Amino acid sequence: MPKILMYSVRDDEQPAIQKWSKDHHVTVDTTNHEFHDETVDLAKGYDGIVIQQRGPISDNDTIYHKLTDMGIKQITTRTAGVDVINLDAAHQAGLIVTNVPAYSPHSVAEMSVAQTMRLIRNLEIVEKRNDNNDYKLRGPIAREIRTLTVGIIGAGRIGGLAARLFHALGAKVIAFDPVHHEELKDVLTYVDTKNELLEQADVVDIHVDLNETSRGLLDADAFKHMKNDAFLVNAARGPVVVTEALIAALQNQEIAGAALDTVEGEAAIFDKDFQGRPIPNQNFNALHAMPNVMITPHIGFYTNMAIQNMVEISLNDVLAIIDGQPVQNEFK
Repeated sequence: MPKILMYSVRDDEQPAIQKWSKDHHVTVDTTNHEFHDETVDLAKGYDGIVIQQRGPISDNDTIYHKLTDMGIKQITTRTAGVDVINLDAAHQAGLIVTNVPAYSPHSVAEMSVAQTMRLIRNLEIVEKRNDNNDYKLRGPIAREIRTLTVGIIGAGRIGGLAARLFHALGAKVIAFDPVHHEELKDVLTYVDTKNELLEQADVVDIHVDLNETSRGLLDADAFKHMKNDAFLVNAARGPVVVTEALIAALQNQEIAGAALDTVEGEAAIFDKDFQGRPIPNQNFNALHAMPNVMITPHIGFYTNMAIQNMVEISLNDVLAIIDGQPVQNEFK
């Protein structure tokens, strides 16, 4: 019977893991440890591994060769992003890399819509006043989604679905993406440049992968192209936005606010409890202190359907590789 080890497993994933294991007659063991140099040896005796983590695996390429030496043929992440893996090192070690590119586009798209609604209704500001027993009716006055233009950067699986949701709510939707999808042209209008989108949008909603092209996509110059009363929503990846530039844009009132489900340096903060102790990240603390900024700990994926799909799709790929079968989600 094949044996698979899953790293960084949470309690809420266990039911889906146990069901898959029973249905496929495969032993699946779990650990709550992340996959690093200190934990690679846990994989000894297993035929495959699945990971999920916020920070890089290692600065040392030998970790990938260790897997090969153990007889493991792959490394699978149950996430869409693969930036925690050194792809060149993994491939040089002979490992097949797989991910879960579409665990649930609905989960992240709905998150960005929810964040947008909270921003345009000023709910973060109102709730912070309420926490101090201040219930006076005063500005800033809210806006209705049907009067706004939502600009989506990256209209792929998630961004395309977000476009449909915003369109259904009555918003005008524009998008900037090098690929124009015909099936979306009934709900959005493509623009030719990023700056054209930034200048028109009341809400800028980001849905791009993290790569060398997208890293730092929204920098100081980009924020100067945005409307002063526009909002930023980032449910993609933290490094897509230059944090210092965002802080300056907010402080200088170049934009009206931001909702961030992901931030630079989040691996040292998210999924940790800092109650009663300081967070060692000056930029994060600056953003967190702003009344017009909402931060959530990268929970856009965190729905029942997404978790089930992340478990099942990742394990299906591992088993296929163990059995010498082709996989759908190889990342080359």
